[in-house]
Amino acid sequence: MGETFGVHLMLDGYGCDRSKLESEEFVYRFLDEFPTDIGMTKIMQPSVLRYAGTGSDDCGLSGFVLIAESHVSIHTFPSTGYVSIDIFSCKSFDTDAAEREITRRFEIARVERNVLDRGVEYPRDAVLVGQLVGSERVSVGLRAAGTG
Repeated sequence: MGETFGVHLMLDGYGCDRSKLESEEFVYRFLDEFPTDIGMTKIMQPSVLRYAGTGSDDCGLSGFVLIAESHVSIHTFPSTGYVSIDIFSCKSFDTDAAEREITRRFEIARVERNVLDRGVEYPRDAVLVGQLVGSERVSVGLRAAGTG
């Protein structure tokens, strides 16, 4: 992760076990247990909602759990065997191990993986933050006064 604010792991799983993608209990249990598995701190109970759109391919489950380090979200599409899972954390974690565990739990046949460094310009130096905020306030004040 380096000097970034955090890492965002995005997994798209194809060929998943349909029964798992349809099960509110399974998705809830995943969201309840997975933060601990990757060394994160769950700060709320997971929320899982069933969505039924207009067609058979427009339905599934969506779930979310807030962690102290950010969040884990999931969207399932049982009719196509597809799952989308995002993990965003300001704390470094083993993205390879997370991918392996998700692949195992959902019995994913093929995974598409994207990892982003988030907040690459996030200032970690308190003095620098003060300087940036101060210069922004001056800039905003000048614009508001019509002189900048």
